[in-house]
Amino acid sequence: MSEHTNAEAFQANLPPIDFEADCGPLRVQGALPSGLVGVLVRNGPNPLDPDPVQHWFAGHGMVHRFEFAEAGVTYRNRWVRTQRWLAERERGVARGNVFGDTAHDALPYDDGSANTNVLMHGKRLLALEEAHLPVELHARSLETLGQIDFGGALQRAFTAHPKLDPETGELLFFGYGGPNGLGTGITAGSLDATGHVTRLRRFDAPYASMVHDFGMTARHLLFPITPLTASLPRLRAGGPAYAWEPQFGSFVGVMRRDGSGEIEWWNRPACFVFHVMNAWEQDDCLHMDVMQFDAPPNFPWPDGRPVEDAGHARLCRWTLDLSRRARVFTSQLIADISGEFPRIDERFAGAPYRHGWLAAHSDDASRLFTRIAHIDHADPRSRDVFELPEGDATSEPVFVPRTPDAPEGDGWILAVVFRGAQARSDLLVLDALNVAAGPLATVEIPHRVPNGFHGNWLARDSANDSPND
Repeated sequence: MSEHTNAEAFQANLPPIDFEADCGPLRVQGALPSGLVGVLVRNGPNPLDPDPVQHWFAGHGMVHRFEFAEAGVTYRNRWVRTQRWLAERERGVARGNVFGDTAHDALPYDDGSANTNVLMHGKRLLALEEAHLPVELHARSLETLGQIDFGGALQRAFTAHPKLDPETGELLFFGYGGPNGLGTGITAGSLDATGHVTRLRRFDAPYASMVHDFGMTARHLLFPITPLTASLPRLRAGGPAYAWEPQFGSFVGVMRRDGSGEIEWWNRPACFVFHVMNAWEQDDCLHMDVMQFDAPPNFPWPDGRPVEDAGHARLCRWTLDLSRRARVFTSQLIADISGEFPRIDERFAGAPYRHGWLAAHSDDASRLFTRIAHIDHADPRSRDVFELPEGDATSEPVFVPRTPDAPEGDGWILAVVFRGAQARSDLLVLDALNVAAGPLATVEIPHRVPNGFHGNWLARDSANDSPND
């Protein structure tokens, strides 16, 4: 990525904030739903000393916590205090192996940035980033408790997008890149409901690449391999760690969850995927809904030139027909609306589903996510879209069910939005099945919450759990 493009990417609401705070109760416009009780947690990169030529995926994790209670909404944010964070604070300048950069001195100990996602499993709040092990945080205070390897079972990489099976309580995960982080090796496994590793299996992908997300069905795991290739020799020669090489094509690796059988590889022409909305089995087919790009945004060709006209991602359905001998999967456009950060009602993860949500672009192909879109798979051509005022932008929408046994989609969408004219943020609460109607309530945040990446809802019975109390 060019210096100009990297600098441009840090404009608007991408720059970090330089403080930690505890605020609340926060002012609310409208009325909060009476059943909305729990905690929203979000994570994203927040460098101590931002570099205008640093890739915007880099930066230390900062977790933002919004607690909804009878007394109102309170807010807390904390940096994830990794060993890298502590070392950089002591030095007073950002150093170390930042994302895709070879110009910085390596730290003596690198435990990553923990900057991509945050979720609860086995009564542990985990900050995640795909190149390193999870970092545990205290569920209430957000104090950093340290990196965890699940009793020594894991050595390095753990995906930022593990999948919780709502039927079994298992958390399915993988890690890619092998010992040096840029190889073909992938390790997949599962944690039981108490957080103990129950299965591990290693295999090799057709080539080394970035594998950000994957799909889970009742019996299978699906690994999308797209040709944003990884190369240690290229990196050592001063080139980009990750580069677009479409001649390699795209693949999906299919693995049975019980560990039996061989990995089967399906292929099609090149495309690129960051995120999966959902995956499921139906008849003799495996389906996986993904946000599909023609080419990866914000990444270069192997010679360092920027990839032009990557376009925006659109929701596509990948289908693998197990009854056919040919191992070729198809891709079908589902909804002609561009966006990213797809979410579902997580109670339907790995199963046939109807409703999904995403942060969407406006029709003018802006880089900003200016809309919150609800996709009804019963009628994907229908439009249920909330458009933000000009100059505003949304983060990932997170679904919260009205009750544990409510019908699919019956609940609320929570989204942190940036108010461009005021240079601060709000938290919106919308009816999940009628986002076009606009916010039911707007929680006013007295400062900016940088765009960030991913977050999750913690129900009240788990939001304040910590095995360390």
